[in-house]
Amino acid sequence: MAQAEGQQHPLGVYFKIWALLFVLSAASYMVDYMQIEGYIRWFLIIIFMLLKAGLIVAVFMHMVWERFALVYAVIVPPLVLIVFVGIGALEADYTWFARDIFLSPNDFVVEAHH
Repeated sequence: MAQAEGQQHPLGVYFKIWALLFVLSAASYMVDYMQIEGYIRWFLIIIFMLLKAGLIVAVFMHMVWERFALVYAVIVPPLVLIVFVGIGALEADYTWFARDIFLSPNDFVVEAHH
């Protein structure tokens, strides 16, 4: 008896994930509808976005059923990239701070002679 190509997963899993994605999307829209402002707004939107992306990658891209080596090959590089972008952002803040201290416009004022 020949083995079937690929794996079969129950459709119920996909329907549950679709429902969960719908609920997370509705929650994300509610953040705007309720006019939440400030850092809490961005925190909630990013959390909902990451949860939806994680569900899509895990279930619809079949990562939840793959070997760990493949999962790490897909997940680790973006995480490392995020760390490096964060380090770069911290360094950029330091650079702007240092420029403000050492290269302030007042240091380069040239008096006009009449």
